[in-house]
Amino acid sequence: MPRTAHLIFNPVSGQGDAQADLARMRSHLEPVFDLTVYETSPDCDANTLAAQSVQQGVDLVIASGGDGTINAAAEALMETSIPLAIIPRGTANAVASSLGIPDDLEAACQVTIHGEPYTIDTARCNGRPMVLLAGVGFEAAVVERASREAKDRFGMMAYILAGFQQLSDLPSFEATLETADKVISVPACAITVANMAPPTSILAQGPAEVVVDDGLLDITIVATEGIGSALAASYELLRSALSGEATQRDDIGFLRSKHIKITTDPPQKVVLDGEMLGEVPIEVVCVPQGLTLIVPGQPSTAKSEDIEGLPGVAVNFKNQPRRSEHGPI
Repeated sequence: MPRTAHLIFNPVSGQGDAQADLARMRSHLEPVFDLTVYETSPDCDANTLAAQSVQQGVDLVIASGGDGTINAAAEALMETSIPLAIIPRGTANAVASSLGIPDDLEAACQVTIHGEPYTIDTARCNGRPMVLLAGVGFEAAVVERASREAKDRFGMMAYILAGFQQLSDLPSFEATLETADKVISVPACAITVANMAPPTSILAQGPAEVVVDDGLLDITIVATEGIGSALAASYELLRSALSGEATQRDDIGFLRSKHIKITTDPPQKVVLDGEMLGEVPIEVVCVPQGLTLIVPGQPSTAKSEDIEGLPGVAVNFKNQPRRSEHGPI
């Protein structure tokens, strides 16, 4: 008897012919699964449809759309035993890219059919589910600048253009990051708390690879000053992501923690999984082994920690004498 699968399909995602895409998916999936298709609408989003799938005890949920669709479906499947397969059709497709799932529709269908179940961590940011990352400062400003019209017209270039525009106004802020064992005070222009991130999310790439199954959040702190320094730091973070080697710039630091609280002065905007959340303070808590996905292979698990060289960093180890330094933790 074939496995039951619900395909949650967002007809407004992507720039192609949605119904032609759906027909191609059906041709690949229906011979393998007992498939039921549900289309999202303004009155019934992917989270609602995936929650109904959980109640019905389906064997597999397949989400097809952009990151918003994927994240909404994932929220309903968090801390359940039902796996999620992804057929990306959005602008950034960050979740799929993080897991090595191809953008090509036919190839993604083959991952859905032949891929492996892989359980990753998730997180909660101010109580809201988080699959990818929370960005404080620069990244939030970039996402806010990239309009829906620009994303529909230019795709990923909309974010790149918004990023260059934001570089002309790159304010620094004082940040306090509190983990279970220390409090870090540091000037910064961007802080990223990542559960999972593709190489294109360069502000999350201080540790080179964000490990998705280690029970820890990966935090990157960028403390550049001026456009030249910001461009150099961006290049270094991209190099770090592509080479798999952790960054070594003095104005980029990173650490790992199961949970973190962040406050800033002045208050900074926050983006959560590509959507504007509001402003700090935020508290992010890792949910180990929170979601099972269908993937083509299992990611690397190498990791390190370092905030060496961050200008003006002060670290207070809880239950220990306070110290201020520029060295590694």
